[in-house]
Amino acid sequence: MNKFKILFVCVENSARSQMAEAFLNKYGSEKFFAESAGLEPGVLNPLVVEVMKEEGIDISDNKTKSAFDFLKQGKFFSYVIKLCDKESLERCPIFPGVRQEIEWSFKDPAKFEGSYEERLNATRNVRDQIKNQIIGWIKEFND
Repeated sequence: MNKFKILFVCVENSARSQMAEAFLNKYGSEKFFAESAGLEPGVLNPLVVEVMKEEGIDISDNKTKSAFDFLKQGKFFSYVIKLCDKESLERCPIFPGVRQEIEWSFKDPAKFEGSYEERLNATRNVRDQIKNQIIGWIKEFND
């Protein structure tokens, strides 16, 4: 069976898209193959690495990637799921051959302020929201 290829896009590919990629590949691997990229690839967020380890998923060796590089490589995706804020969404490239573009809005862990513990808890909250969104989307897809 051919898998649906999914691309998750956010600003830096340092947090939200990395989590979404990992969760879809964990929970939907029979039907989906996920990748992630950013508009301006940054550095993997260490808080995200930590909260994903709590889920039994190690993304510490992941690299941030550019959505524009994927476009230049001619990669095709069935779905492009954008996890950016509205301003950043306008800068996302258009991928040819995409069956559907989807927008899911989550807060950016890179912008969290406060103590280490406060930022960690806020990142956990985003992680859980993304996990629930992914699991719900897989369920909807299978219905």
